[in-house]
Amino acid sequence: MSASLEDIVSLAKRRGFVYPGSEIYGGLAGVYDYGPLGVRLKRNIQNAWLKFFVDGWDDMYQIDAAILMNKKVWEASGHASGFNDPLVECSNCHSRLRADHIEGDKCPVCGKEGTLSEPRQFNMMLKTFLGPLEDENGLTYLPPETAQSIFVNFKNVVDSFYPDMPFGMAQIGKAFRNEISPREFLFRVRELELMEVEYFVHPDKWEESFEKWRKDVHIFFKKVGLPEDMVHELEVPEEDRAHYSKRTIDFEFDFPFGRRELLGLAYRGDYDLKRHQEASGRSMEYRPKDGGETFIPHVIEPSVGVGRLFLAILSAAYTEDEVEGEKRIYLKLPSHLAPVKVAVSPLLKNKPELVEKAKEVYKMLQKEVGNVMWDDNGNIGKRYRRQDEIGTPYCVTIDFQTLEDDTVTVRNRDTTAQERIKITALSSNL
Repeated sequence: MSASLEDIVSLAKRRGFVYPGSEIYGGLAGVYDYGPLGVRLKRNIQNAWLKFFVDGWDDMYQIDAAILMNKKVWEASGHASGFNDPLVECSNCHSRLRADHIEGDKCPVCGKEGTLSEPRQFNMMLKTFLGPLEDENGLTYLPPETAQSIFVNFKNVVDSFYPDMPFGMAQIGKAFRNEISPREFLFRVRELELMEVEYFVHPDKWEESFEKWRKDVHIFFKKVGLPEDMVHELEVPEEDRAHYSKRTIDFEFDFPFGRRELLGLAYRGDYDLKRHQEASGRSMEYRPKDGGETFIPHVIEPSVGVGRLFLAILSAAYTEDEVEGEKRIYLKLPSHLAPVKVAVSPLLKNKPELVEKAKEVYKMLQKEVGNVMWDDNGNIGKRYRRQDEIGTPYCVTIDFQTLEDDTVTVRNRDTTAQERIKITALSSNL
């Protein structure tokens, strides 16, 4: 049984993964806060991305650029004038909506027909001001992507490390988009995190790099638990591509609300480096080590939103089955992504000897496994159900037999099977 979006949202809040932003004041559309378990899952997703795409490559350089940049960056890149979405307004309910998300002339909010205005372009850049005066001199923008901060640091990395071509620059960073109609939970939000790579290649060799990235994206998705039959490639036609793109593949995922874009793989050519070279007057050319002719590198860009990947992983992991005649919900997360690796419980919390022994096991696993949760709230059945919804792969229970032979009960999340294991062998069996 596939989960609905309502199922995902409910579990995410109930178990401390994601909360509505500013909820006690009625919330703020398109803004969400990650709770304690959400932070852990998000960090594990980011670490998996870094391990696969950054740490596992010899030619990748990670940066962490400032959020604020000189507004000339956004003027040169074209965002200040061209980062737009088509906006329509309903004359009946005054809702403002994206025109490309509406079919026909019926307002999707109030249901009235013929009330939608003609589309006009709306710039999604969020403005802010630096200094004491809110005037043109202090105007700048919050970044809608992290790519531009990579491009403006291209020459710095080349001068510092003089890498061979091809090479990449990677970044995990905040982005902000003044979405007209944020929707579908974490899918379309106003504040997000992006994991992006700009992979610089010789102009004649972009196709082989593009193909390697295409294959690697599929491998990565499999590593983070996305079923192959839920991931699809869409070759974006020329008329729908960004103005700088010579080729783009959208990797789409079957979310609970339909098939939507999860990751974009774009061949950006030399558009960005050339624009920044022209606007700044600083050379963005690369000189080969063999003394060959200098050139402005072309760029392959894989870009994925952390929140969208988080939502895709939750959607794929959400599972319902039946145990002893009762419905059970559990998150079938890959072990390396699970926010809690193992939960430790005394069978009865009012028995000091069990609690003391359980604490010893808990502290041992903290050192040897990490991300261990202490759970003594409710009876053992309720603890198992709670840990299932968290996605904890194993539950370790200390009972009276433990006091006799130093074995514990280990329960498997996916099968609910239980076995007794020696405490000394626990770490190697989890």
